[in-house]
Amino acid sequence: MVKAIPDILARIVARKRAELDQARPHRAELEKLAQSRRDFRDFRAALRANPPAVIAEIKQASPSKGFLTATFDPASIAREYAAGGAAALSVLTDRDFFHGSLADLQAARSAAPVPVLRKDFTINEFHVLEAAANGADAILLIAAILDQREMCRFRELAAELGMAALIEVHEEADLAAALASGAEIVGVNNRNLHTFEVTLDTSLRLLEKIPAGLVKVAESGIESREDVRRLAGYDAFLVGEHLMRSPDPAAALRALRS
Repeated sequence: MVKAIPDILARIVARKRAELDQARPHRAELEKLAQSRRDFRDFRAALRANPPAVIAEIKQASPSKGFLTATFDPASIAREYAAGGAAALSVLTDRDFFHGSLADLQAARSAAPVPVLRKDFTINEFHVLEAAANGADAILLIAAILDQREMCRFRELAAELGMAALIEVHEEADLAAALASGAEIVGVNNRNLHTFEVTLDTSLRLLEKIPAGLVKVAESGIESREDVRRLAGYDAFLVGEHLMRSPDPAAALRALRS
């Protein structure tokens, strides 16, 4: 069972449950596509290859900020991010709250040679199959909406299919569950998913509690090279709104990595 949680996150999860009812008839087709893929890119290795690694995010909108750009072309954005040195891409595919789609994921992956994370709210094995069938190299698992057994099961299914799993935490209890589930890539989200407030102190507080050997990713609220320096100790940085709002995403990305 998915954890019971209030607020905007609960509304998103409720919507995901409703979408599952409509999508389940397509499971056999998706499973066949997912199992036939052989073109996976190594997400974990990409985050370790050329520090500081940036996972550059492609998203049209967010529940807290509304639309982030007047023109939205995932393929063009992906090419700019790759030119700026992105180690990987993150693509929002949630439709109702982020105005994303699986087509955005496909377009971005086709346009750039780097691994692509499907950024969505995975609550069922169907979502893992869906990610693999649509070109994802990694999936996001959010500890705030999954229990330890679900994180373990979804992570293992992703690995069987050829994908990595970024397990996202926000507090100590989340981290403990993520580690117990066998997480290999841990993302610390500086955004509280219940209130959408952001503070880099979250990443700073949890950094030393993540065991050595795991890939550590700081997420949200990263807007400058000073922020990257402040979060030294993390292998990678997931950056979205700062890059999406920039008139020159490639230059903004290079500045973060400089």
